[in-house]
Amino acid sequence: MSEDPPSTPAPRSWFERITQALSGEPQSREELIEELRHARANGLLTNDTLSMVEGAIEVADLTVADVMVPRAQMVSLPIDAPREQILDEVLESGHSRFPVHAGDKDEILGILLAKDLLRCFVEGATCDIRSLLRPVTMIPESKRLNILLKEFRLSRNHMAIVVDEYGGVAGIVTIEDVLEQIVGDIDDEHDDDDDKHTMIQAAANGDFLVNALTPIAEFNERFGCDLSDEEFDTIGGMITSEIGHLPEAGEETTLGGFHFQVTKADARKVQQFAVRVHEA
Repeated sequence: MSEDPPSTPAPRSWFERITQALSGEPQSREELIEELRHARANGLLTNDTLSMVEGAIEVADLTVADVMVPRAQMVSLPIDAPREQILDEVLESGHSRFPVHAGDKDEILGILLAKDLLRCFVEGATCDIRSLLRPVTMIPESKRLNILLKEFRLSRNHMAIVVDEYGGVAGIVTIEDVLEQIVGDIDDEHDDDDDKHTMIQAAANGDFLVNALTPIAEFNERFGCDLSDEEFDTIGGMITSEIGHLPEAGEETTLGGFHFQVTKADARKVQQFAVRVHEA
């Protein structure tokens, strides 16, 4: 009687591979993060994945006050402003949602969506701003970000007004502000950093300040070099791999005829390098 051939084991998920790679059961959050960094060093996690996992863990320790846009930087609209002024401010800011206030910013009446305003104009209606306002959500500065993210998802709101202990408006927070703590900065066409010329800037001492997100191809074009981009897309990923761990500010390495020194970094990612031509 013939025997059935042994079945091929199902491929393990990345989570199962990481679990098996852990040297022991972590006893603290710090130990867990250290184990995950070892997993990254062993090729089980990419730098981006590790950064997002760390961000998701750290979100529980952050409050709305840590990420909100403060009152002084809020773009809000007065309810009694002329229609043309409101439209100009909406178009100039590039935002999609706006708190609308009566009197001062402490009296928020609701949230105006740019798409509602523009639809009203296109349809040729009178456009009573009050009739377009959507309900406003008020939250305290002390609310934890992980709780706020869950509330945003359940309510499908994308913006909340932050109030201080006296009930005054302290600022605003959006779902994008929360997600950026997990996945990193989310730029759009209105962000100044999209100007790629700001990615590499000349410093007064002759060095160059290079954003870690600078594409390797752009670095090569700027400096006339030929660093490989087959394995990594950005300067930050390449130098992190060369150093062998997530570098801290002040760490240095030399690669491809250039000297790289980390000038900005946090617990999750390297942000900027000072770069100069390496003197042999």
